[in-house]
Amino acid sequence: MAAKIVKTKYPGVRYREHATRRHGVRYDRYFFIRYKLHGKDVEEALGWASEGMTAQKASGVLAELKENHRTGKGPQTLREVRQQEEEARAHAEAAKKRQEKENITFREYFEQTYFPQAKEDKSKRSYKREEQLCNLWLAPVIGEIPLKDVTPAQLNAVKRNMSKAGRAARSIQYALAVVRQVYNNAKHHGAFEGENPVSKVKMPSVENKRIRFLSRTEAGQLLEALKDSSEDVYEMALLSLHCGLRAGEVFNLAWGCVNFEESTLTLIDTKSRDRVVYMTEQVKHMLLGKERGAPGALVFPARGGGKIQAISKTFDRVVKSIGLNEGIEDPRQKVTFHTLRHTFASWHVQQGHDLYVVQKLLGHSNLTMTQRYAHLTPDTLRSATQNFSEAVARVPKGDGHDE
Repeated sequence: MAAKIVKTKYPGVRYREHATRRHGVRYDRYFFIRYKLHGKDVEEALGWASEGMTAQKASGVLAELKENHRTGKGPQTLREVRQQEEEARAHAEAAKKRQEKENITFREYFEQTYFPQAKEDKSKRSYKREEQLCNLWLAPVIGEIPLKDVTPAQLNAVKRNMSKAGRAARSIQYALAVVRQVYNNAKHHGAFEGENPVSKVKMPSVENKRIRFLSRTEAGQLLEALKDSSEDVYEMALLSLHCGLRAGEVFNLAWGCVNFEESTLTLIDTKSRDRVVYMTEQVKHMLLGKERGAPGALVFPARGGGKIQAISKTFDRVVKSIGLNEGIEDPRQKVTFHTLRHTFASWHVQQGHDLYVVQKLLGHSNLTMTQRYAHLTPDTLRSATQNFSEAVARVPKGDGHDE
């Protein structure tokens, strides 16, 4: 049976009692109001006595609505009242979030958003390095400053602090690069608008391009030692040395990108752009000897599956064991995995191959990057001068003694 509707002493205010639920000594009461709007009867619910509603409060709400009916201003129904309250709450919440976004500090954004993403996307070595740079150099200067308020002057202070502490120019570049990435990430997620402050900071100049390349003897010694220690590392090293691949390109190489008929490797999503490289007979023989996977399978997968994040420490151990870095202090002269790619380019230049050809083989975006190898062709330059001299000698002298 439906609950009985009971009138109160307040006109237009009624309630019905719950059949079992009590509020104090009474059964709980649910209040509602009735009124006319545009000649039609309207009934709207207000709430339970247990939630704080009373007949007197209901009467007050009804009186306010009737006043709005009379003046034509304000909400005309309880539904409109609630809708306006909801809109006001949403507006306040949006304003609060906007304020929080505008006031989020560099440290908060780094720790809450940027760093968790970096841990998913980058190698452990990379994200640990970024965390260290933030804690040691960035946070002390800009950590508690809202992203929108960080200035180039404060970033220059980071540069000065690192320089005074004896940090290398490359480390300073790395620190500023982290700041740039944080701001790019914040713009992508809508947490920052405006110009990246790093764009107005001059990067310290640094000459850290590797200038070491291996002789044929050193390369053979290294490959032989690697083969004795790790077949996988040996094969990756052979691929880099013979085809000029970066470590990341080796890690990303899938079987679908290996074309044995054309003796080519298609490198996709590389540091510069997609490109095709050509296999030497040794590389082709090495790949033919491996168990071929599906087109999307990696040629060199990690032990637990997935993609390798960094070259095995076996490489460094072998380099040390055969003394390739013995007595060398200049980092540019030390042999690393990237030295193999550098050696690939250097050998090509020494063979007299045009720098434009080497540029295409390496996948450099412009010839400037390839110019570092130009010094390896002195004989070519000397030969060009000699040819030019001979050509000039054949030009008529115009003195009446022409042959």
